[in-house]
Amino acid sequence: QSYCHRLQHDMYFLTSTSRLNEQVVDKIVLQLNRVYPQILTNEEAEKFRNPKASLHTRLSDLLKHLQKKGDRHCQEFYRALQINAEQLFNDLPSRKILKTSDPTEIDTDKEQYMLNDRGPVFFLACFSMAAGLALFWYCCNSVFTFSFSSRLCSVLETKVIGRARRILGFSPIIIGRHVRSICMLYLEDISRN
Repeated sequence: QSYCHRLQHDMYFLTSTSRLNEQVVDKIVLQLNRVYPQILTNEEAEKFRNPKASLHTRLSDLLKHLQKKGDRHCQEFYRALQINAEQLFNDLPSRKILKTSDPTEIDTDKEQYMLNDRGPVFFLACFSMAAGLALFWYCCNSVFTFSFSSRLCSVLETKVIGRARRILGFSPIIIGRHVRSICMLYLEDISRN
């Protein structure tokens, strides 16, 4: 959507009573007069800052004038409005339409609370996996090697009983049977001491 169409859509909202006061309109006109490339000439700026005319008339004439000049002029108006009246800029009807219709725009309110789209269960599973591997590495590094024989695994499976089975049996991590058995054996040995 072009800035001229957006300005046409926002014209009633901007010109309605008590939306913009005289000081803000004067700041916007001055900014449009002083920005490079110059959007309003000195004569045009004086015309739109004339205190003899009503604010509603000056603002309506300014918006119509910018629409006739083209898209670049309307874009600079929106930039000046954002700088001088940010709350009003955020409340514009065209901004609300853009927010709801643009699927690629990031909603900053949701972004603050959502780290990823997988949710807390995925985070807990990854954290549990990392914690389990760290525990295994720390406790079993000096005792076991990484090549497990089938005999060692069968011995470990028969020794794992008690509280360790209850602790690791309900963990959300999905690890191999051999690693799980070693961790359970280690926890069982600790609980005996």
